[in-house]
Amino acid sequence: MTTARPARSSLAIRVKPVALRMPAEWERHDATWIAWPHHEPDWPGKLGAIPWVYAEIVRALHRHERVEILCHNESVRDNARAVLAAHDVAETEYRLHIIPNDRVWLRDSAPTFVWADDGHVELVNWRFNGWAKYDNHKLDERIGEAVESITGLGRLAAARPDNGEWLVLEGGGIETDGAGSLMVTEEWLLSDVQVRNPGMTRTDYEAAFAEYLGITNTIWLGEGCVGDDTHGHIDDIARFASPGVVLLAYESDESDANHRQSADNLARLEAVSKDHPLRIVKLPYPRPVMMDGQRLPASYANFYIANGIVIVPTFNDTNDRVALEIIAREFPGREVVGIHSVDLVWGLGTLHCLSQQQPAARGNNSR
Repeated sequence: MTTARPARSSLAIRVKPVALRMPAEWERHDATWIAWPHHEPDWPGKLGAIPWVYAEIVRALHRHERVEILCHNESVRDNARAVLAAHDVAETEYRLHIIPNDRVWLRDSAPTFVWADDGHVELVNWRFNGWAKYDNHKLDERIGEAVESITGLGRLAAARPDNGEWLVLEGGGIETDGAGSLMVTEEWLLSDVQVRNPGMTRTDYEAAFAEYLGITNTIWLGEGCVGDDTHGHIDDIARFASPGVVLLAYESDESDANHRQSADNLARLEAVSKDHPLRIVKLPYPRPVMMDGQRLPASYANFYIANGIVIVPTFNDTNDRVALEIIAREFPGREVVGIHSVDLVWGLGTLHCLSQQQPAARGNNSR
């Protein structure tokens, strides 16, 4: 099935329901959203290989839930259909939508799906500004509008609590256990460099998280991993496996550039645990993945949880098996599938960065 881009509509701030809550990623999904790769500068010299990685992702997911795929134009749509057919993915298991987009990192450009107080699903639409870094983000800024049209779900523009302006945020920077706790990094939101929302304070952010995501406990980690192009997104370094359980990307080699940050983040989590008990599980890093002298943000923490399955980026490294075993232990009852991501991470993101979950309405959310 293919749908075309809806007519442009204005972004109105809707009346917010009494309460909103962001479900944990392991809650039952109606679908996973991705966008088919097309922007060659994201993978210089390697774009030809990337659709085949995406096909592997859809092949893994489609047996568990519907996959909604945004395609920049008809040519991209035709490529997606052909590559998926080559991987024997039936057209009944995914839907293609012609939606012009700048890049394909829907974790950041797409809205966040939340539960309203009566259990139905709403869209919280953050403003996307290209990670306060890239000028070509205007199409991606309208992804929320397209998702609203396709799904028919209500869309709420998130407003800054200090001045009411549209709040700039990216989904890769927030990680919740669905039970009131959220992890973010200071580097992402409080750094003096590449500020998303000038003037916003820690208290302002916590107020926004409470209003739009139902958060009562914000955990502030320090910095993200080396090579991260987003200024410290949480989904490369720390993830919840269940309420009270955190998988932390940890580099034990003191000579490695990731050691200092991961040791600091471990200390922060241990401090939080004194008041809010946490079980902290260390995930290793792979050995550095390099391209043209640049270290890439290769991290097993960038896994994605779907119905009945967890897909995990792998890097042709001896720690691939270690990471897969740790994640399998923390997600009993789910398949754990590695997706080769050495080419994919050249785009400075992997599986979690490119995906966005659409949870089922509350009451239809068994794991």
